[in-house]
Amino acid sequence: MLFRILFANFAPEKEKTNSMEIKDLIPRRGVDALRIDDSDELVVMENYGALPNGKLRLNNHGLIVICTDGMAQFDYDGQQIRLRKDDLFLYMAHSVVSNFMSSSNFNCRQIWFSRSELWNINMYGEVSLADLAYLKTRPLVHLTDDDVKLLDDYFKLLCRRMRDHSPLLYTDIVRSLVSTMMLEMLCIMRRDIKQQETSKNKDCTNPGFHKRLLADKFLQLVEQSDGRIRKVETFASKLNVTPKYLSTVLKETINRRPSLMIEHFTMGAIERRLRFTDMTMQEIANDLNFANASFFGKYFKEHTGMTPLEYRKKYLGGK
Repeated sequence: MLFRILFANFAPEKEKTNSMEIKDLIPRRGVDALRIDDSDELVVMENYGALPNGKLRLNNHGLIVICTDGMAQFDYDGQQIRLRKDDLFLYMAHSVVSNFMSSSNFNCRQIWFSRSELWNINMYGEVSLADLAYLKTRPLVHLTDDDVKLLDDYFKLLCRRMRDHSPLLYTDIVRSLVSTMMLEMLCIMRRDIKQQETSKNKDCTNPGFHKRLLADKFLQLVEQSDGRIRKVETFASKLNVTPKYLSTVLKETINRRPSLMIEHFTMGAIERRLRFTDMTMQEIANDLNFANASFFGKYFKEHTGMTPLEYRKKYLGGK
C-alpha cells in the first residue's frame, strides 16, 4: 500500500471556506505527458512548470513531484511548503494547495497515479500506517546526490519505455518500472523518517514523545485489525485512554481523526478481498464483522460511489 496515503479514505477534514472555489487538478495532455493507452490512470510528465492560481485539489490521483530546477512555495493543507531543486514531494489526494509562487526557472518531474493503478503495479502492502501518517505531515524529502542520480536513471528509463509501445509486455514493463522506482522512494523516505525520529526521541521526557508513541500504537492496532474493528471506542479501550483523548492526540500528531484512519484501513481490507479473492459479499461481510451483506454494501458504496459487485466487475472484468 505504498502511497495509499494519497487516496480518499485518508482525506483531510472538510475545509470550511467562504472564499475562493477549490478547483480539481488533473494531469494535462501533451507530448511530454506519457500515458498507457491514453488513460489517466498512470501519467508521467518530464517537465511541469508552475501551477495555476487559486486553490487546487487532487481528487482522483496521487502525485509524486521531483523538483529539477528553481524553487516554489505554496500552502499545503495549512502548512507552508518550500520546494527546491532535488526535493521530493508527495501530493496526496484531497489535499488542497494554494498561494503557489515559483521562480521563473522552476521545473519538476511528476508521476500521477490513481488508486486502482496502485493495485495494478502491486504497491499495496509495502507501507505501514505509521509511515503513512508521517508522510502525510512531512510530505517533503531532500534527496542526496546519490538519490538524485538513482531516481534520474529510473525516470529516464521509464520515459524511454513508455514511448516505445512495441514490446509484447509493454504495460507490464512500464508498471514494473514504476513499482521499482516507488520502492526506491520508499527507502529514501524511511531513511528520512528514521533520522527525524531518532533526533526527536532522544528526550523521552518530552510530552510530545509520549503522544507520538500513543499515535503509533493506535496505528499499529488499526493495521492489525485488518478492517474488522471500526469503533474508535474499542481502540481507545485497548490503549487505556478515553476516545476524546485519543482524538486529541491524533489531531495533534498527524492532524487526523481516528475514524478517518479506521475507514482508510477498512476500505483497503475490503478492496483486497474484492480484487484478490473469490469471496462472496456475504463472506466478506462476515469476515469483516459487518452485520450483514446489505450493510456491508451500503458502507462500501458510501465510500466509493459503487456497489462491491460493480467494483469487482470494473477492475476484474467480471471475473
